[in-house]
Amino acid sequence: MISRELAVALRDAGLVWHPASGDRFQLDLPEDVESEIEAETYTVSEMTIEARCTPSGTDLAFNGTTEWALDAVELADAVWMPSEHQLRDLLRGTFRSLTRLQDTFEVEIEINDERLRFQHPDPAEAYGLALRELISRSS
Repeated sequence: MISRELAVALRDAGLVWHPASGDRFQLDLPEDVESEIEAETYTVSEMTIEARCTPSGTDLAFNGTTEWALDAVELADAVWMPSEHQLRDLLRGTFRSLTRLQDTFEVEIEINDERLRFQHPDPAEAYGLALRELISRSS
């Protein structure tokens, strides 16, 4: 799983999340709420947490769980924690390779005939760094 910091940077860069079963997320609550709640990672599942379309947008509904009597949160109050395969899929046709180096992984993408490489000890984080660059060049 990527770091919360990178997930927030991807969201702030413009990554749009359409919640689906199996997606992981953390809450992004006001500063006066305990940080333990934000650090918890939740998984979208029709049984416990489902994405519901409402007139005001998408809500993540907690169905009968023990999540401190939480009924639902707006999508804007969640930080999507995309998985490695989701990040790779989001790179689409720009993705060229993932290479295992001695102490790190290197993701190579190609944008407008320019090859770019991103390294990190965690392959998901390397994919996320590459995606952040792709998004920044797309906007």
